[in-house]
Amino acid sequence: MDITLAANWLPLFFLFALGLSIMLYVVLDGYDLGVGMLLNSVDDHEKDLMIASIGPFWDANETWIVLGVGILLIAFPMAHGVILYDLYLPSAIMLMSLILRGVSFDFRVKVNIEQKPLWNLLFFLGSFGATFCQGIMIGRVILGLQPTLYAWLFAILVGICLPFGYSLLGATWLILKTEGELQTKAIGWARKNLFMTGVCILIISAATPWVSQEMFLKWFDFPNIIFLSPIPILTLLCFYLIHRRLKKIEGGHPMREWAPFLLTVAIFILSFIGIAYSLFPYLVLNQIDIWQAASATESLWAIFWGTVIVLPAILAYTFMTYRIFWGKAKPLTYY
Repeated sequence: MDITLAANWLPLFFLFALGLSIMLYVVLDGYDLGVGMLLNSVDDHEKDLMIASIGPFWDANETWIVLGVGILLIAFPMAHGVILYDLYLPSAIMLMSLILRGVSFDFRVKVNIEQKPLWNLLFFLGSFGATFCQGIMIGRVILGLQPTLYAWLFAILVGICLPFGYSLLGATWLILKTEGELQTKAIGWARKNLFMTGVCILIISAATPWVSQEMFLKWFDFPNIIFLSPIPILTLLCFYLIHRRLKKIEGGHPMREWAPFLLTVAIFILSFIGIAYSLFPYLVLNQIDIWQAASATESLWAIFWGTVIVLPAILAYTFMTYRIFWGKAKPLTYY
């Protein structure tokens, strides 16, 4: 293949792989982080069932962030250095929070009964800390890592809003995986977080073009505003359908309990598409595009063949895990 052609399309391939990894991490680890943030709303028995609903999946879900950071490091080393230099502190806190979650997951059932509430609290704090830091990181990337005060305030705003979105994912996951009183509580959590997620999306959508002229032109210049209109329209439709489905499930119609979760996933995917469009072709907005950041073409070729083997393997493993453990959650046991 012509080396010039390869130098053009290989960075696009790795950008797609990077985006897929991040999106899958946000959706899959997002719901189990959401369950962790809802943990302190119930009694001890229901806490065990909530943990059981994510038990077979949560560790594997974090594979996607490892893959995403690996792709960024190997395929786009220049951008990796710039991004992680700026995000060093929130990244470090996020990793410590994820470690705390892992430790708490095991210790909460192995310590004396008097100490169990402490580890439940630490599991909640680890979930919230990781989510808040991820929101800050997303906000920093959206505005191109600008060092200004308003850019940091925007990042903090995203950090405050993301827990509501993850909690909505977690609540709809619990609707799918539980039944009885806990499912009823999950419907209530989903309804509250659906409203707050809608408010947060509205605030962030309004704030982004206000703080970035580049974003304003990409979204509101004609004919862009026409071509992009399906994104907000479909997002509103998803909110409406979730609201309707929650009412039906609460009214005693358990069919399609998966619908609120999949529609919430659709909201996250639509939001991700909007962010991806806003940033493309940059990895650091207006500073480093994917071709500037890419490794040498010869290196990308070697990485390419590894990726086309590893990525489908992880997808297959993820699908198999969810297929095996499909159905309602059972009480958690440790041997």
